[in-house]
Amino acid sequence: MGRTLSEMIDALPKQRRERVDARYRELKDEVESLRELRKAAGKAQAEIAATLKIKQPSISKIEKQTDMYLSTLRSYVEAIGGELDLVVRLPPRRVMRLHRLGEVLSGSAQPAAQRRVARSSSAKKPRKRVARTA
Repeated sequence: MGRTLSEMIDALPKQRRERVDARYRELKDEVESLRELRKAAGKAQAEIAATLKIKQPSISKIEKQTDMYLSTLRSYVEAIGGELDLVVRLPPRRVMRLHRLGEVLSGSAQPAAQRRVARSSSAKKPRKRVARTA
């Protein structure tokens, strides 16, 4: 009869078992999709939709996308209670983090979801033209 995985791991030297356990914990903390990320945060699609002021089917669509704007990803992550970090790895340099990418361009430090709400509400109010007299 064959051995179980647990038996094989138990038979490894202590240092090797510790490395296997450490790698297991690393992999356990990784997620493959936004859906898994949302579930790890304990949120429902409806909750995220309400936070972003969009409909639940839109959240489902976002979770299935393979390509999206950073602002969309940032809004989604903030809606589940997280913060988006962008990391750049350029050999042989150390890891570099990009802070507030997109916010610098828009001139705002507001979270993306708040900027979108502010834009949409300001777009609904037409500006009055004032006639100039010479």
